[in-house]
Amino acid sequence: MGKPNRAQLARKRRHVRVRKQVEGTSERPRLNVYRSLNHIYAQIIDDSRGSTLLSVSSVDPSLRKSLASKTRTEQATVVGTTLAERATEAGISQVVFDRGGYKYHGRVKKLAEASREGGLKF
Repeated sequence: MGKPNRAQLARKRRHVRVRKQVEGTSERPRLNVYRSLNHIYAQIIDDSRGSTLLSVSSVDPSLRKSLASKTRTEQATVVGTTLAERATEAGISQVVFDRGGYKYHGRVKKLAEASREGGLKF
């Protein structure tokens, strides 16, 4: 793949720093965000059991067609709303937010705000 650039290293350092503090439990699992160039992924993880409880992404087959004509920030909003709906169906109301080392801006912020509006508390 090649040598990571300065921005990738900075994100990795931020991610490690955040993960020292943020840990998901069964009562309050961790909402993890991963952002690639074209897509956004969100998972709700129980770190005490080491298992993913729920995941939603912009490549999810159920969302794929509806996201085709939207911008990446609009896609992040839809992913956040869908995540909140599925979490409430699964009985999850409170989470700990793990931004994955990304700055709380743009797509990550839209996903978080949409999740909060959908009923998740963090």
